[in-house]
Amino acid sequence: MATIAAPQTTLEQDDLDLARRLKSGHDAIITELRKLIVGQQDAIELVLLSLFTGGNSLIVGVPGLAKTLLIHTMAQVLDLKFSRIQFTPDLMPSDITGTEIIQEDAETGRRHLVFTPGPIFANIILADEINRTPPKTQSALLEAMQEHRVTVQGRSYTLQEPFFVFATQNPIELEGTYPLPEAQLDRFMFEIVIDYLNEEQEIEVVQSTTSIQNYRFQHAVTGADIVAFQQLVRRVPVADAVARYAVNIARMSRPGPSSPDIIKKYVSYGASVRAPQHLILGGKARALMQGRTHVNFEDIRALAKPILRHRVLLNFHAQSERITSDMVTDELLKSVPVPRSGM
Repeated sequence: MATIAAPQTTLEQDDLDLARRLKSGHDAIITELRKLIVGQQDAIELVLLSLFTGGNSLIVGVPGLAKTLLIHTMAQVLDLKFSRIQFTPDLMPSDITGTEIIQEDAETGRRHLVFTPGPIFANIILADEINRTPPKTQSALLEAMQEHRVTVQGRSYTLQEPFFVFATQNPIELEGTYPLPEAQLDRFMFEIVIDYLNEEQEIEVVQSTTSIQNYRFQHAVTGADIVAFQQLVRRVPVADAVARYAVNIARMSRPGPSSPDIIKKYVSYGASVRAPQHLILGGKARALMQGRTHVNFEDIRALAKPILRHRVLLNFHAQSERITSDMVTDELLKSVPVPRSGM
């Protein structure tokens, strides 16, 4: 019978060196972003967590809060190919993935099919207002997000690494929109909420955007670095107690006899197994970004809201009483005991 190797408990020296590069790279990216982006520290950190884990994220906020600017600037700082897809009701799947067209060979005169890549063939994809296109077109992103490839006319095409999808949603003007199916929502690692800036930050934005702008970014981190960081994140060890804590949070979010009262009262469906997977993966990256090589309980708690807010589906009672997923998550974290042993 084959034996299962014991899990790694510490990082090798090469990985420790790479971890220091990740920490310095994170700090350098923040410095470059601050040349153009004001405030939104939490959103920036979650976008970086998406990059370092290889996850895709949903960004929610009213118009004018720099959702597009943040992702485009990130692509510029990393010197990665950026593609913005404006989702509209008439957008077709082939407008995203590409299509095969008939071309005639100038020498032989023969006609043959040639694949023309769509805008999905980039490193960072901004799916702008993804809920404004029908489910058939929304689903064109699923294979790319999950498998990092697209299939057209029975042929598969691999997407270049690193590859990320950041989709935006506008929480207002909901008429004529198509809510994302739960199965597709579950494939997004985070739901990142971008809110209004405070007064001083808004003044800074107005001053900077109404004057001449000439920003040059230093490319301290490359696409190859990002891929290496993603592999490093998966090698970070996690204590059993921390993993169990992440799993218990997800399990307690599902209505059942042992669930907290707030879950029984307001939740229709709880989080899937992707939630604890992303809690642990995000916790690993968060630890490295803070200069640590171990995951603690606070890493898990800090990521609970952006990971659960689009996975915990509320019922009619919650909507009528204006209960939000974040409120439910706050109560859930109070109900799930933090293990006494572990990190």
